[in-house]
Amino acid sequence: MNSEFTIAVHSLVFLAYRTDRMATSEMIAHNVGTHPSRVRKVLSCMRKHGLIATKEGIGGGFLLNCSPDEVTLADVYLATSIGSMKPNWCSGNTEEGCMVACNMADVMERIFIDAERQMLLYLQNTVIRDVLDSVQAAQGKKEAAAGLL
Repeated sequence: MNSEFTIAVHSLVFLAYRTDRMATSEMIAHNVGTHPSRVRKVLSCMRKHGLIATKEGIGGGFLLNCSPDEVTLADVYLATSIGSMKPNWCSGNTEEGCMVACNMADVMERIFIDAERQMLLYLQNTVIRDVLDSVQAAQGKKEAAAGLL
């Protein structure tokens, strides 16, 4: 998994939380805790997948272009991170005479593919609205603990 997935989910949840469903890359970056150019790169990917739209000019920014009740975390993962579970390098060498060395890369690749498939099934069960609800519940607990409710 990579940080683009986290930035994308955070951004979508932030836009779903905002009543106007819109924010600039600077606003989103401040909320995420990263640089605006990094947010723009991730949101450009989200735009290509139809999850985000842009409004140009003064008062413009990024708009949520999907229903938070329908977009799953699997959708976001597929848009940002598919294949990222597998490392760039794997141990072993197919040229070696050792059974372990010559088969390890293929075996590990299958493990990573199967793990990613299972993770996608898990992520399919959570929509952006669920994440927003969890954030709101966490805030409610903090406020209750601080005696603010």
